[in-house]
Amino acid sequence: MTENRYDPNEIEPRWRQAWEEMDLYHADLEGAQRPCYALVMFAYPSGDRLHVGHWYHYGPADSWARYMRMRGYDVFEPFGFDAFGLPAENFAVRTGVHPRDSTEANVTNMIAQLKRMGAMWDWARTLDTSDPGYYRWTQWLFLKLYDAGLAYRKAAPVWWCPTDQTVLANEQVVGDNECERCGTPVVKRDLTQWFFKITDYADELLAGLEGLEWPERTKTLQRNWIGRSEGVEIDWRIPATDAVVRTFTTRPDTLYGVTFLALAPEHPLLDSIVTAERRETVESYRAHARRMSEIERASTEKEKTGVFTGASAIHPLTREPIPIWVADFVLGTYGTGAIQGVPAHDQRDWEFAKALGLPIVKVIEPDDPSAADAEMAYTGHGTVVDSGPYTGMRSERMLHDVIAELAHAGQGHKSVNYRLRDWLVSRQRYWGAPIPIVHCARCGEVPVPEEDLPVELPYDVDFSLGAGKSPLERSQSFIEVACPRCAEPARRDADTMDTFVDSSWYYFRYLSPQDTERPWNRALVDRWLPVFQYSGGIEHAVLHLLYSRFVTKAMRDLGHVGIDEPFQRLFHQGTITNAGAKMSKSRGNVISPDEYVAQYGADAFRAYLMFGFSWAEGGDWKDEGIRAISAWLQRVWRLVDRHRMLFADGRALHEGDPTAEAARDLLLVRHRSVKGATEDLAAWQFNTAIARIMELVNALYQYAPVEGEPAHDVHEPLLAECLETLIRLVGPIAPHLAEELWSMIGREPSVVDAGWPAFDPQVLATGEVTVAIQLNGKVRDEMRVPRDLPEDELKDRAARHGRIPELLDGRPIRKAIVVPNKLVSLVV
Repeated sequence: MTENRYDPNEIEPRWRQAWEEMDLYHADLEGAQRPCYALVMFAYPSGDRLHVGHWYHYGPADSWARYMRMRGYDVFEPFGFDAFGLPAENFAVRTGVHPRDSTEANVTNMIAQLKRMGAMWDWARTLDTSDPGYYRWTQWLFLKLYDAGLAYRKAAPVWWCPTDQTVLANEQVVGDNECERCGTPVVKRDLTQWFFKITDYADELLAGLEGLEWPERTKTLQRNWIGRSEGVEIDWRIPATDAVVRTFTTRPDTLYGVTFLALAPEHPLLDSIVTAERRETVESYRAHARRMSEIERASTEKEKTGVFTGASAIHPLTREPIPIWVADFVLGTYGTGAIQGVPAHDQRDWEFAKALGLPIVKVIEPDDPSAADAEMAYTGHGTVVDSGPYTGMRSERMLHDVIAELAHAGQGHKSVNYRLRDWLVSRQRYWGAPIPIVHCARCGEVPVPEEDLPVELPYDVDFSLGAGKSPLERSQSFIEVACPRCAEPARRDADTMDTFVDSSWYYFRYLSPQDTERPWNRALVDRWLPVFQYSGGIEHAVLHLLYSRFVTKAMRDLGHVGIDEPFQRLFHQGTITNAGAKMSKSRGNVISPDEYVAQYGADAFRAYLMFGFSWAEGGDWKDEGIRAISAWLQRVWRLVDRHRMLFADGRALHEGDPTAEAARDLLLVRHRSVKGATEDLAAWQFNTAIARIMELVNALYQYAPVEGEPAHDVHEPLLAECLETLIRLVGPIAPHLAEELWSMIGREPSVVDAGWPAFDPQVLATGEVTVAIQLNGKVRDEMRVPRDLPEDELKDRAARHGRIPELLDGRPIRKAIVVPNKLVSLVV
């Protein structure tokens, strides 16, 4: 028999065209019985080519969605573009190409490349946030928050370039706080800007994390970002003035150890309390601090600096004067913008006191004398010393007593403090959704009426720099408008919205992207949300993900949705490197997917990214890896092609002995592979899922060789069943190949609707053993595994089983001892 050749460059485009003609991936949102909303994070069309990172995120996510569809779920898998933002505007400044033109071209090119992946994306429901039909509803959302008192304006510091005379976004400040465009050192200036009151939802955002199936690391990042602290606010009065410095502390038991107060350089009291002889020094220090980012200022690695203001405050308990300093590590945007310095019991304060020669007064004696260290602060509890009437008391008890004393004196009260600050949504740039507010001399802030939305971006704008104005401010046709309320001449708000606003609600819009009457279809939102499975990079843990949660809760409270959370389950992908380094054009180590797809096919490229790496971790690219996976797909092809006649119409299958040892072995591998692939795909462990499928391929080659005759009587019904099972298992991994093989054996397309194969636990029970898992000598769990599993496989499964990953907590395994079929002992 002549063997057909597996040619992905012929097969893949043919099947993509067939799927498109069948409208195979257009979801029936209204008729769905088992909704499964499978969502990947927006793509940024800042470039016109897909890179490996795109493929590594989107390909495996689509494989999981295919697996779920084969499991009987009604899968909705949309795709869209976060098209606003700085890159397109910077490109316009450099080249003169309008952001709308460059963005549209990039989106068109990316869609063409994305379609080559063969994913199940429903292109009839795609989104582009720069489309007026989309940002009309982004503006609607802004107005709803504004009407509810959740959007407001206030002065806030921004980066300012003195040369270009313009405001810069954080992303435009590079190097040693220099302007990305001209290299000039930048400074901070105050500017009136728009904010969303996300702080109103701080407690609910914290509490809601408990019910989410998210990586614990991501939830921890959000908890830390919100930063809830219970403590006490203390008022420090300044003699001969009405001024009061307010601080917040979680450790009032250390109050007798305070030796200084420190204000942020931007603290509003600073100008009024600094003495004349210290003013010049303080102003010079403030100017220096304004050239630094908050991240730099707050860095634990940065040397502590500060200057004395010349002023003092009265200690609320001892009545002694406490010097007031200004220090750049204190941030005006965090807490009260002032701290009480307790060098003996706070490491940051200790470093500041050491650097500037300030007193260090110990007021807590540790229970264990060895815990005391002359070169660092002691931050634990213990016995109170040198603290007036509290001396000799346990510090835990003093906490409550000193709060009561401060409250009685009118100088303190219990308080809850948050690190979280309101979301600054103003951007002084062109390529974003315009803020739908008009400023009128008579009426003040006036919302644009909903019937007048969208407020569209003008196309004819000047992208040249200077004059301290954004392109929108320099566009008279845009900025000058009649007041919607009194019809007098007025001015539009010249700011555009942070692009995170665009992506904070898009999961609602995917369900009805062409609806011109409302932002989303409430009935479909109630049916499909929260998103069943969300995936994307962990870099969005505390921005996009937090903002989306806030918007969902705010829309719920305003009666527009009925859910509390947008994303029930979340997974993050790792990063693919090249020669051990992150890929970048400057390093010259970028892997172009197009070259490999042209040579090996999209299925091979996708399968390599799933098999060659642990998806959540990533790893280093290896050319030999994709060659190996391509060879394996060829092997799958040859196997089915060789035995395709088993499925010919009217052919009677040879009934060999199904109880023979070879048949029993194949049956066991078949059920074991299905079980392993089922569990691993569900957990996004694609590499081990493919390994399970490889076991079945090897067993099939052994049972019914492609070349030569088998060494035993072949039971053809079993062989046919296992081949059909193999094709179904390959369906999510290599969809084009699986579709071709499905057609080859005479089945109607599509394999994605053929159902997922089942496994029989009773068959597996005859070939499985229970293996105990020890961690540092103690049995922590046990697992059922196939008998005589290789040692490396046993170690790998043990490290991933049950609660073992949680107990490992990221610690490396130093040693693994295996007793075959009985025990795996891990040492960390």
